[in-house]
Order: sequence, then C-alpha cells, then structure tokens
Amino acid sequence: MNESELDRYSRQLLLPNFDIQGQLKLAQAKVLVIGLGGLGNIAATYLATSGVGCLTLADGDQLESSNLPRQVLYDESQIGLNKVVAAAEQLAQKNAAVKIHTIAHKLSGESLSKAVEEADVVLDCTDNFTARQAINRACLALKKPLVSAAAIRWEGQLVSFLYHQKSTPCYECLYPSLSDQQLSCNESGIVAPVVGLLGVFQGLEALKLASGCGEVQHGLLRLFDGFEGRWRDMRLTPDPECAACSL
Repeated sequence: MNESELDRYSRQLLLPNFDIQGQLKLAQAKVLVIGLGGLGNIAATYLATSGVGCLTLADGDQLESSNLPRQVLYDESQIGLNKVVAAAEQLAQKNAAVKIHTIAHKLSGESLSKAVEEADVVLDCTDNFTARQAINRACLALKKPLVSAAAIRWEGQLVSFLYHQKSTPCYECLYPSLSDQQLSCNESGIVAPVVGLLGVFQGLEALKLASGCGEVQHGLLRLFDGFEGRWRDMRLTPDPECAACSL
C-alpha cells in the first residue's frame, strides 16, 4: 500500500481484527452487485469507498425521478441514464482506484453464470423473485457466497448463503414458489431509509466476506420491522424437497 492508501483507509487499518491484511485482501476482491436500485446503490457505495478492488455492476433499468428518494447515489441530472452508467460515474468520483465494470442489461442464463463465476462475492439487490431464484441457483452451482436482501413498506430482510463452505439451506428453501406479483414496491410502497439500511447491511456482509474479517452466518434470516424499530432472527433449515439444493 502506498502512503495515500494508508492515509485514506487509516480508520479501517486501526482495527486489530481488520488491519492491513484485511485491507489488502479487500483490495484484491471482485464483488458482483446485481441490481443498482435502493439496495445496490448503497451497498456499492460503501464497498467502493471502503476500497474493494473491483466492482461489477449489473442492471438494465434507467434512472427515474421516483427512484431518487431511496437511491441516493444518483442525482437529478442523471435521470434517464442507465443505472449502472450513472452509478459508475458517481462511484469513480468517490474512489478512482476501484475498478468498475458495468453490465447494462438483465443477467440471465449464460451471462449470469459467467458474471457469478468471475466474482468472489455476489450481492442480490434485485426486486423480483424470478431474478433472485436464478441468482441463487447460479451461486449454488458455482459455490459462490451470496448476500441477499429485500425491502418493502416498512420491512426488510437480509440473509447470506456461504455456498463456498456449505451447500444447504439455500434461498429456495426459504421461498420455493413465490410470484413476482405477490410483492411490489410500485404497488405496496417503501420507506426510503428502510431500503437504505438493508443496503448498508449488505455492504457490511460483503465487506466481511471479501476481506476475510468478521463473522457471516450461513442461512441466518434477519427480519427488520422499521415501523417498530425491531430486528428478529430466524435460523433457516434445509428443505428436503427443495428444487434447487436437494438435487
């Protein structure tokens, strides 16, 4: 590390359970963020400013004015841009040393598998169950750690799956057959700080996985009630009939 990097990351380097080794490992890590909405724009920001080596940003949507209350990485001048283009512009200004790759389309099939294979950690920041199940299966098949989050109304949830260490349970043990029509922020609404909080936690889990510092628990579902200001934890168990991980 050069003098500029030592100064920039000095507060992290002061931590005895992170230190220079954690920072160096973080600088070598490749993190894939799928979805640059309310979750992904926050998680990507903290990963970039913390010094992750490479961020791959994937999203096919354009920025709309209704996104701005909760997608605080962006500004009004970027309305109409693809979100990964807008995110890359902003993140480059926050930390020019981070390598940023953009995928300005929806990942699926072979393109999803290739992106997951090249990553050390995958963040599922999407907003539909079809995408989440596909991402889960790709991470499961390729044994990549997956950090998944979701938020709607006043509520949010966070769960990590350490497929590089353990194989069960998986995301589909939790949600085997939900429809994309069952939950939608467009119809049900969302409180902006709730989705931001979950994005921060996703960034934290990814930072711990990428640096090898801190504890990440496999299959621990964390449920947040923003209206009451309470967390509740549930330990997931494998579903013996799961279509994804029981094969």
